[in-house]
Amino acid sequence: MSDYYEILGVSRDASTEEIKRAYRKLARQHHPDVAGVASEEKFKNITAAHDTLSNPEKRRAYDMGGGMPGMGGAGGPGFGGFSDIFETFFQAAAGGTGQRGPAPRSRRGQDALLRVSIDLSEAAFGAARDLEVETAVVCTTCQGTCCQPGTHPKTCDTCQGRGSVQRVARSFLGQVMTTAACAVCGGYGTIITDPCIECSGEGRVRTRRTVRVNIPAGVDEGTRIKLSGQSEVGPAGGPPGDLYVEIREKPHPVFTRRGDDIHCSTALPMTAAALGTVLNLDTLDGTQEVDIRPGTQPEEVVTLRGLGVGHLNGSGRGDLHVHVDVEVPTKLDDDQEQLLRQLATARGEERPEARLAPASPGMFSRLREKFGGR
Repeated sequence: MSDYYEILGVSRDASTEEIKRAYRKLARQHHPDVAGVASEEKFKNITAAHDTLSNPEKRRAYDMGGGMPGMGGAGGPGFGGFSDIFETFFQAAAGGTGQRGPAPRSRRGQDALLRVSIDLSEAAFGAARDLEVETAVVCTTCQGTCCQPGTHPKTCDTCQGRGSVQRVARSFLGQVMTTAACAVCGGYGTIITDPCIECSGEGRVRTRRTVRVNIPAGVDEGTRIKLSGQSEVGPAGGPPGDLYVEIREKPHPVFTRRGDDIHCSTALPMTAAALGTVLNLDTLDGTQEVDIRPGTQPEEVVTLRGLGVGHLNGSGRGDLHVHVDVEVPTKLDDDQEQLLRQLATARGEERPEARLAPASPGMFSRLREKFGGR
């Protein structure tokens, strides 16, 4: 029998995708329905070569010398390699032969992770997003059987459908019996002689589809939402994996989030802070009136209850904290300066005495921001 790589016309270091492309090209040329009955044997060889080389486990076994009839193992004809020796030793220590039934072709699909960016409003109230994902779905031509319609897998002649083979190996322990997965069928017990051309015998095809994800209120940076069964279908139409959606929260131009509370700053003229006023503030819930009491001091915080981010997996919302920054005028005209001097005289503040007090934490934070310290 010819070498499988020669049959497909690919190099021994060819990628899986190169092997699949070579198979599709040859399968279309030599399929009995196209080239006649005379090409049936050649088509079977092409199929067997593809079935072995497109499967990483079967290809690895084949490259080690166990994939062709009449070829010995890695240690030469009649001699097992070191892997056989250690395999046999541990099997004997375990008190068993290690034999097992044929492996199923159908396997669960892999999980997948997507990242989606949301704004603060979506995090506060929740949202629904339609995500377009590239994934694998069941092949509609073979319905996940991996075979051309109207055909079925053939029982492996080498292992007689058991999925494993036994052989005698000679080692320093003497002659021992080893049991390993059949290299011809890859341990499946059957060989697909006529793979589905549409999916190259995988039972699944790649496609793009839309998945809707409901983002609950209260999600934060790094939160992961699990969508069960929304990832790719497994080989041979196996059950799909799960899709995880990881949240990335975009910075807001005004509000800063800390947990479920949000913070912002507002600048007040010195006179408004002294006399009190009412501010119209644009919040996540629309325009809200904020009462500034007379005598409001710099760094004072006004809290608006329930205007923050919704609590994840709970009811209610965080708060909105408005940090007040009092602005002192830097330029005064003559009339304004005269009025302030009259006020200072009335309050006895023409020459105020210095009253030292411990620096507030807010002062140090402002200094760190100004000078870039830690």
